[in-house]
Amino acid sequence: MPKLKKIEPLLGDELLKKVKELESESKEDKAKKCGYYTITKNGIERVNMMKFLNALIDAEGIQLDSTPSANGRGGRSASYRISVQSNGNLLIGSAYTKQMNLKPGDEFLITLGKKHIRLRQVDPEDREGDEAIEVTA
Repeated sequence: MPKLKKIEPLLGDELLKKVKELESESKEDKAKKCGYYTITKNGIERVNMMKFLNALIDAEGIQLDSTPSANGRGGRSASYRISVQSNGNLLIGSAYTKQMNLKPGDEFLITLGKKHIRLRQVDPEDREGDEAIEVTA
């Protein structure tokens, strides 16, 4: 096999375009031709598949890592689903109240429908332009 001249690894749209051109090749050959290989001390070419695949994921704009929360601590993310607790209460967690910048003491009007519960924030000045917040149960 002739020695390949080491090229800079392709990124972004260039990488996607090159992979499209090489669609009939094996994934190792695609990685190598896109610059994702190293030459060892012994002159052996090693394909960097993880770097290649990560570059493809980045080029496609796929976000695999979760975004850190505002306070820098991990934890669970909001699922936008709640269930009735054993004591009959519905609990809306802090993830939702933080997202909406709600403060202790903020008030809501509760309207019951056949299959939904609507919460509407009460404005201290009682303005009519309030945004309605809906929760479907």
